[in-house]
Amino acid sequence: MVVDGVPSHVLQVNALALEYFHCKKEAVLDHRIQDFMDTDNARHFEQSFEVCLSRKRTVMIQSLPTIPGRLKVYGFWVTPVLDDNNEVIYLEIMGQLDGRDQSILQRERDDAISLLASIFEVSEVGIIVSDDSGNIVRVNDSFIRTYGWARDEIIGKEFTTLVSEDEKERTRVNHKKFISVGVRSTGESKILRKDGGVANVLFTSATLKLSQNRKFLVTTMMDITLRKQMEQSLRFAKDQADTANHAKSTFLANMSHELRTPLNAIIGFSELMKNETFGAIGNDKYKEYLGDIHMSAEHLLDIINEVLDMSKIEAGRIELLEDDFDVHDMIVSVSRMLSSRVFSSNIEIVRDISDEVLVVHADYRLIRQVIINLMSNAIKFSPQGSQIRVSTKFLKDGDLQIAIKDEGQGISEEKISTALEPFGQVNDTPEKRISGQQGTGLGLPLAKAMVELHGGIFELESELGVGTVVRFTIPASRVKS
Repeated sequence: MVVDGVPSHVLQVNALALEYFHCKKEAVLDHRIQDFMDTDNARHFEQSFEVCLSRKRTVMIQSLPTIPGRLKVYGFWVTPVLDDNNEVIYLEIMGQLDGRDQSILQRERDDAISLLASIFEVSEVGIIVSDDSGNIVRVNDSFIRTYGWARDEIIGKEFTTLVSEDEKERTRVNHKKFISVGVRSTGESKILRKDGGVANVLFTSATLKLSQNRKFLVTTMMDITLRKQMEQSLRFAKDQADTANHAKSTFLANMSHELRTPLNAIIGFSELMKNETFGAIGNDKYKEYLGDIHMSAEHLLDIINEVLDMSKIEAGRIELLEDDFDVHDMIVSVSRMLSSRVFSSNIEIVRDISDEVLVVHADYRLIRQVIINLMSNAIKFSPQGSQIRVSTKFLKDGDLQIAIKDEGQGISEEKISTALEPFGQVNDTPEKRISGQQGTGLGLPLAKAMVELHGGIFELESELGVGTVVRFTIPASRVKS
């Protein structure tokens, strides 16, 4: 019962209280206690309420024999419920049933046992109850259905008879610890099936303490065999994929000499013939074909070089050949080399760099290749009459940042991650293939990998119809001046 102070109005009341006071709910709820108690008992309760309100502590009322009712109550506890300011909100009155009323106690025990038994049997997870000696005393139907054992085969047996051989001793030690300390534990284990198979289970164990200090361990088990098999299959598939990828990278890296040597011969001889070094070619058509052969061979060599470089990086076979060099001088050199590509398109390369020497300690070939790849990409996708801006600046942490910005067609945000993956194509359309704007898809991934080999950071920002800016850093520890 809940009341709101003195004078006391009843705010809540349960069925047992109504039975004790032998009243209907409407005669009690929202009424003062004088309305359903005699004057002496009401005064006795209100005096106890006043003490509880003043002390703000629980007080006990001895029940009076003059209170009518069917239930026998030993007494009442009056407990103040306080707010955040330590002020009493209401009083809670709880009756203590007379322990001699065995019929009520027995009924409550029977109801509790019936409820627990129902939960035990209808549960869809397997449940085992074992005593403090580790012997099984009870199992539910779900355990029998899942693992195939008959009750008479396992009741009375030691719990470890159901555990795989490699886990018996650990399970025995844990069982003793769990039941003595009373801790709740969760983990994975292997349970033997009746048919000889082994099931992976996720278990939860909790100690149940009964009268006379009797202790039992209640263990629930969820079969996760299928999940473990799937995890194992995924690991196996990943290992196979990693092995195949490593073999591919190793093969391509080892093919460097075999692929490049004949191509270099084709390029060299076709160039000699195209330039008529040892005499004139009789037919101009042959000279035109030689030009095509020379250009195609150089294009093929570029592709092979990119694939081989990426394969070496993936295989971990690239070693940095570090030396000191001037980054600004390198940018000027690359810009001049690529100027012939942009002359006919009226594309301007703008260098936003100082004339001062800026020395870094890194692999000259790889950093140069990064700048070539990024500027070549910018040229490939820039419209006529646009600008490509190359700039350098120092960040707050001392890192050197190099940026290449174009005014090209750009990349949509959702395709940026694809552009940075090996062989990723963000312009895989017939129009791009015909116009020659589609490459191997290795330019950006190679640049990113080469930057990261130096401990730098590679970033790409792009917007469709606006352009792209690529930034990469050379760590401060590599900057000399």
